[in-house]
Parts: sequence; structure tokens; C-alpha cells
Amino acid sequence: MSKTIKVALAGAGAFGIKHLDGIKNIEGVEVVSLISRDLEKTKEIAARYGIAHVTTELEDALALPEVDAVILCTPTQMHAEQSIACLKAGKHVQVEIPLADTLQGAEEVVALAKQTGLVAMCGHTRRFNPSHQYVHHKIKAGEFNIQQMDVQTYFFRRTNMNALGEARSWTDHLLWHHAAHTVDLFAYQSGGDIVQANAIQGPIHPVLGIAMDMSIQLKSSTGAICTLSLSFNNDGPLGTFFRYIGDTATYIARYDDLFNGKEEKIDVSKVDVSMNGIELQDREFFAAIRDGREPNSSVANVLPCYRVLHHLEQQLNAAGNVAI
Repeated sequence: MSKTIKVALAGAGAFGIKHLDGIKNIEGVEVVSLISRDLEKTKEIAARYGIAHVTTELEDALALPEVDAVILCTPTQMHAEQSIACLKAGKHVQVEIPLADTLQGAEEVVALAKQTGLVAMCGHTRRFNPSHQYVHHKIKAGEFNIQQMDVQTYFFRRTNMNALGEARSWTDHLLWHHAAHTVDLFAYQSGGDIVQANAIQGPIHPVLGIAMDMSIQLKSSTGAICTLSLSFNNDGPLGTFFRYIGDTATYIARYDDLFNGKEEKIDVSKVDVSMNGIELQDREFFAAIRDGREPNSSVANVLPCYRVLHHLEQQLNAAGNVAI
């Protein structure tokens, strides 16, 4: 495909804006439709980014013949159903993490993507952050092997707010959303399959109906282990912080920044064409469309992550009925 790729973006919240900002830096791509639930707010954002078509319904954008691809930044619970709708409409699709909130949903998307031959990608951004790419290159070069990953995912989200401090229309989830980043990254970086997975969770929030604290242990077929702590109760620095403990070095990754074990910053500015992980993720999506190939973090490629999440969910559900 040599012509301009025309994109519809669904979800004009915090992450939708991140994608719009990233796409501005990518040549040969134009966002032609913006979809979100609040029409007036969506019109304001569309005007800011020069997007002509605005709607509250995904179906309206899918009906536009000029739309080649869709990026979904919508509530987790809608991801699988909307991805399937995009593929059935003949559109390439990138869905923000997580691919689905059930294993069945994830498997249905993967099956349809294979059937249609369209590019279907899930936004597992950690694969694209320059910090994690730097470590991945070291691993591929045989210069570093993971012994352990220690990961902390912390937010202060005792009310249903998004990253912009605005009220959410849906409830986020530590397991199916935030743990998905680390489960996938650990398998990707260790180069093996996850062969052991254990989880425990704290009390269920009386209003939100979700666990606000969780602890997960993983083991790779390579022998590497991972400890992941997640909380919506942490009143402090927000986000996810990764400590890679290896045979030759220790690395600490914070989004697109990287430090060694002594907290000395490592220059990752030359790792890729941008320092913005979301932009790099989008670049991979559009490059895969142009090249007619499977992208890094294709829905098929990340499916093993959702098998692990399903296993952990079953484990947590069963633990509620077991006395020790």
C-alpha cells in the first residue's frame, strides 16, 4: 500500500489522545474519523486535530469506504466485540491492551484475523518502549539473560477516574489489563513460555467490585522468574516500574527511560526513530499494513498472555472457596 492510510480512531479519552499525538509524527497516515461517546467533547478534539468525521457509533466509521484501519482505545469490555466488528467490515485493526477480558474473546479475535488475513494487532506497548527495546537487543545479541524480573504496577485509583483525572464510564482491572503488560513482556523478554503462574489478591472493593491489590508470580521455561505487584491503592509515584536482574547487568525501566542498577541513566535516544512508545507501536501497525506482514504484538502473537491470565483468573476464583 503506497497511498495514505486512512484511520478511524475510537475512544477520545486519555489514550486516544496519546495515539493522535503519535500519529501526527507519522508520514502517510491520516485520521479521518473520531468516535467517542460524548459528541460535543469529541467534536472539540476532532477540530483540534483536523479530523472531519465525528460520530458516537463505531458502525458509522466502519461504513466509510475510505477507512483502511481502526485503532480502538475503548473500554476493555468492548475490545473483543469491536475488534471482530472491524475485521468483519474489512478493516485492519489495532486494539489497545487488553485484547479481551476473557480467553474466549481473545481466541475469537485471533481466529477471525487468521481467516480474513487482515492486520490485527494489540497494543502491548512495553514491546515498543525504547527502554525495553534496549534490553531486548541485549538479549538477542547474547549479552544479557534475565534471571529475574521484579515489577511494580501502582496507581491511586480508589474512584473510577482515568489518567486525565476524568470520570470513567467503565471499570479498569488489575489482572486483565495491567497484569497483561507484564505477563506478555516477561515471556517476550525471557524468550520462553510461561510454565508456572500463581496469584493472590486483596479484598474486593465494595463499589468497584474488583480487587484493588494483587500479587503474581511467573516462571519461564528458560528458568527465569518474575514477581509482579499491582495496586490501585498506592498513594505515590504512579505507573509501572521494571527491574531486570540478569547475568551481566541490572536494568530499571520506567516507561521510555532506562537506568542501570545504580540508578545511572542509560541513553536510549538512538534505539528507535522516536522516544515515544505509543508512536512506535503505531508505526509498527502501519508498517505491517504497508508490508502485508504480521506485526510485532499481533493478536496471534500475544494470545499466550491471555491463556495465562485465564489460568490466573480461575486460580483466584477457586482460592476464594478454599480454607487452609
